[in-house]
Amino acid sequence: MLFACLFVSLHHIYTYIIKYKPMKIALIGYGKMGKMIEQIALSRGHEIVSIIDIDNQDDFDSEAFRSAEVSIEFTAPQAAYGNYLRAFKHRVKVVSGSTGWMQEHGDDVRRMCSEDGQTLFWASNFSIGVAIFSAVNRYLAKIMDRFPQYDVELEETHHVHKLDHPSGTAITLAEDIVENLKRKESWAEDTTDPKLLRVDHIRRGEVAGIHTVRYDSEADIITITHDAHSRQGFALGAVLAAEYTKDHSGLLTISDMFKF
Repeated sequence: MLFACLFVSLHHIYTYIIKYKPMKIALIGYGKMGKMIEQIALSRGHEIVSIIDIDNQDDFDSEAFRSAEVSIEFTAPQAAYGNYLRAFKHRVKVVSGSTGWMQEHGDDVRRMCSEDGQTLFWASNFSIGVAIFSAVNRYLAKIMDRFPQYDVELEETHHVHKLDHPSGTAITLAEDIVENLKRKESWAEDTTDPKLLRVDHIRRGEVAGIHTVRYDSEADIITITHDAHSRQGFALGAVLAAEYTKDHSGLLTISDMFKF
């Protein structure tokens, strides 16, 4: 059943990737991810009408930015919420992979999307592979809920430049496990409490991102891993999200775009 569902979902993904219309995109944040997103967007026939970085914030009020059908935002966590407000001011839809703002501003963003007609597509990770991996993670947790002899832990590895931990993807994976595994009440780093899901982080070299979930027992161990070869998959996913967001509204997520 799992493989049948994944086959249908993969067919849906492939069909979606090849069906899109060119559109006007604004980029908010022009670091490594922003430049990669630009390359992929251009290769798919889209037009970059505005690029906003730390040194040209006034361009949020430019005619070029206002002409964008969707903006793609990849900046620092402390800047993300303010960027949303500046884009929403001009009714420009936002696709964002920035993390760290939800606890303080999540309720406000949800209200703006549900009551004020704004649109935000947010994901902790835009990789298609991670979307599939997340679906497998949820399904496996449901199965393992019946087998208490297995303890579970999660580990994420990223490049040395990533200062926050655990990663947003690891948090999402952990929350999905806790939701489906009754013997875990929550997750925590560096914990030995059996009621908590242990989440570890490693910072090494230029690793794009590795996420591993392990179910260990005295008899054996079951492991699932997603290992990103580069950031290109994240950038492609962000552009696909923008293509989806153009014709949808409200608070959107990967699960809206890909039905697993």
